[in-house]
Formats: sequence, C-alpha cells, structure tokens
Amino acid sequence: MNSLSYLNHTLEPFPSPELALTDPNGLLAVGGDLQPKRLLNAYYEGIFPWFNAEDPILWWSPDPRAVFIPGTMKASRSLIKYLKKQDWTYSINLAFSQVIEACAAPRTSQNGTWITQGIQDAYTALHELGQAHSIEVWDGNQLIGGLYGLGIGQVFCGESMFHIHTNASKAAMLMLHQHLHTQGFKLIDAQVMNPHLISLGATALKRKDFLILLNRFRDLSVAPNTWEKSEVSLEL
Repeated sequence: MNSLSYLNHTLEPFPSPELALTDPNGLLAVGGDLQPKRLLNAYYEGIFPWFNAEDPILWWSPDPRAVFIPGTMKASRSLIKYLKKQDWTYSINLAFSQVIEACAAPRTSQNGTWITQGIQDAYTALHELGQAHSIEVWDGNQLIGGLYGLGIGQVFCGESMFHIHTNASKAAMLMLHQHLHTQGFKLIDAQVMNPHLISLGATALKRKDFLILLNRFRDLSVAPNTWEKSEVSLEL
C-alpha cells in the first residue's frame, strides 16, 4: 500500500521506495535532515531530496526513473561542430562550490530555486567527504557551465547543471559521460524524465528495474583516482 512517511532527526531507515505515492509521483517521506549520513543512505536506496525553500524536506523516488548508460549521450552533429569551434577547457572537482552556487542561481523560467543554502551546505559537506563531485567548463578563466552529483559505487547520481554560454551544460554532460565511461561506471541517474533529457538520449526505467540496477552497481569499487581534482580533455 502506498503511503507517506514522516521522518524525525533520528537516523532511521527510509521506507521502501515502492511505497512512494503515485500522486505526486514518487513522494515517499517528509522531514528529517540533510546530514551527510542520511543523504548517503537515501541515494543508496534510490531516494533523493527535492523541495522548495518554504517546504519541509521532501524525499522522492519517482516511477519511472530517467537514466543514462555512460557513453550513450546523443550529441548532434551541430553540437559537435559547435563545440569543436570553442576553445573551452574542462575539469573535475576544481570548482565544486562555484558550480553548485551557479546551479542555485534563479532561472528565467523559474521563481526562486530549490537549491537552497541548506542544500548547498549539505552537498558541499559531501564533496569534502569525497562523495559529491563536479564537472566544470571554462572559457579562459571564466566558469561558463558545469554540473554536480554524487558517486555511489559505479552509479553517478546527477543533481543539477547550469550554463552561461550556449551549449556549455551539454558540454559538461558529454564530459561526464566520457569520464564515467572511461572509469567503468555502469549507470547515471538523472531522476525525473523531461524533454531535454530525452533529447540527450535518456531512458525511462520502471522504478523496480532502476532499483535492481542500483542494487547491482552501488557497492562496486572505482579507481582511487576517479575523482581527483584535475583538468581533462573532451574528445569529440
């Protein structure tokens, strides 16, 4: 039976994602906190927080789930042609705090942001613990695009991306795919399907199928240097 759970500040187990509501799709629990251990427990079980500044903390596990297989992002000929003309450079984990701050900036199509200061602080703490990571796109010394998310074994859980220059967020996604494919990652969790993700090659999985894959890949080890701060090159 689908039901909504209420969490307190004790580090209690999350309810099964299969108990999430169908309307709104995937809402599973309310409350708790954003301490690193709770966040890691959530992602380990296929659950993530998403809420507005005026809301309590809301925890979700939607059905279906948007995913990518690393290396399968669709890059159009026009995008590749455009990127080849740019002198952009790329990096991993060199500017995590700048990336999440840029992701939190209000969008023209939105009122406010769900990436509150509390969210920024929580994921920055995870970054300092070596669990949250960023991809950066640079035009000279200017950060023009990027994304961030969590590494859970050989699964990358994407959270948000931004761009200042046209196609810079798509370039960050391509860089992420290339890097994860090279490092042997098996799955990218993009959470909720939308037309933009579909255009990039995302697949919609039933929640139960996503959880099977997550359970299979979440405890697999990765190379020690996978998330070292470094400059990287995008192969087009």
